[in-house]
This record gives sequence, structure tokens and C-alpha cells, in this order.
Amino acid sequence: MAQKVWFITGASRGFGREWATAALERGDSVAATARDTATLAELVDRFGERILPLQLDVTDREADFAAVTEAFNYFGRLDVVVNNAGYGHFGFVEELSEAEARAQLETNLFGALWITQAALPFLREQGSGHIIQVSSIGGISAFPLVGIYHASKWALEGLSQALAQEVGVFGVKVTLVEPGGFSTDWSGSSSSTSEPLEDYAELHAQVGAARAAQLGRRGDPAASAAAMLRVVDAEEPPLRVFFGTAPLGIAKADYASRIATWEKWQDVSELAQG
Repeated sequence: MAQKVWFITGASRGFGREWATAALERGDSVAATARDTATLAELVDRFGERILPLQLDVTDREADFAAVTEAFNYFGRLDVVVNNAGYGHFGFVEELSEAEARAQLETNLFGALWITQAALPFLREQGSGHIIQVSSIGGISAFPLVGIYHASKWALEGLSQALAQEVGVFGVKVTLVEPGGFSTDWSGSSSSTSEPLEDYAELHAQVGAARAAQLGRRGDPAASAAAMLRVVDAEEPPLRVFFGTAPLGIAKADYASRIATWEKWQDVSELAQG
């Protein structure tokens, strides 16, 4: 397998850290971004010039373009671009402030969009490349308390499905990775939470108790690295792939319910046609 050059956002911990480490351990090179590059020092000590640490806040569009250009100039090409940077915001829809809603979209959606736009000229010129968008089971289904997170990931899903149809002619692949519940810091110190409204106190308690059961057993982020390598090494990678055991069951139940509802209301749909 030819060595690859990766660009990974949010590489300081969680999925990004595991995937960067796995790529480096097998001989690939990685441009790894983090808000604080000191978190990447151990990887730099181990792998030297094969890792390029880049300080980056993905919400800064100009900085995104500069980081991608620096990575390309340093390594001479880009093979795998992983939009992993993101976080979860917890709050019922009525509880969201404008700043909280905008911040979630700026990171999870616009950050991925800017990195994608920055990378595409290089990938098109090469006639090859693979863009990995880290979505979620929450990109195709939805649960209470994380509505604005779902909004960011559902938007990323639609954007990326359209993107795949636009760039395939240039030899560029697109994959949406849709993890279930994993033991990352997504819901820990990386997350943010709205000020709760007293009227929702009982529902908060119910939702908190139900979340673990809905998402199932937490996956191991380290184990996900082998899955990621399988995806990026595939000759024909999937547009979408679940990570973890729980998402497929959630998706099947959700889509079966949608189809049943659409079929039940088909007479209304036909009425609207005129």
C-alpha cells in the first residue's frame, strides 16, 4: 500500500488522535491540527518530520486555507482530508442561546466546509484524494437535548452527499463516517451546555436516563483506527459508513418509521401535487 499524506483536524485527542497515530505508525505522514499544538508534542517526538503540527481554530476560514496550503507545500500532496474537529452542545431547542447555536454550526458545519474548500483545488489538480467527513448517527437520526448538534450534522450530511456527486469526476472520493456512542471526550470537557429551563426539569431527568440505553455500549476510539484505515484504503470507499454496533439498528427503525408515515400520508402528498 502506497504511503499516504493525511490532513486531520482536531487531532489532539479522541478519534483524531487515534487516527493520526495509526496513520503515522504504518508509515504515512500527517498534518495534524489542534487548538494547542503542545498536545501533539509526543507524536512529534516519535515521528519527527512525518508529522506537521498546525495550530488551528477551524472556525477561522482564512486560517483554514492557510493551514491546508502549508500542509500541501510541506508534504507535496494531500491524500486524505479528515474533518474531525467538532463538539457536542447539550440543550433543548428552547434553551439555546443565539451564541450557542451559532458556535455549534461554526465549528461542526462551517469548519468542515472551509477545510473542504481549501483542500479541493489541490485534490482536483492531483486527480485524486479522499475527504472524510466525521458525522454521527446523529447526522441521520435525532434525539432530544442535542437538537443543534443534529442540525450541524444533518447539514454536513446533505452538503457532503452533494459534494460527492460534484467531485467524483475529478477522482476525489467522499465518505461520511457516522459513529455511535464512543468513549471520547465529545460529551465531556469538549462539550457545552445551555442554561436549563425549570419547565423542562422532568424531561431533562428522563432524557438523561435514556441516553445511554439509546446509544448502547460505548465503543473504543482506539479500535476505530483499524476501521478508518480500511475505509481510506478501499478502492471504492462508501459514501456512508457507521462506526460502532448500535447505529445500524437505530437507522433501520428510524427509516422504517419514516417510510410508513410517508406511505400513510401519500394521498395528501398527491393532493398537494395538483
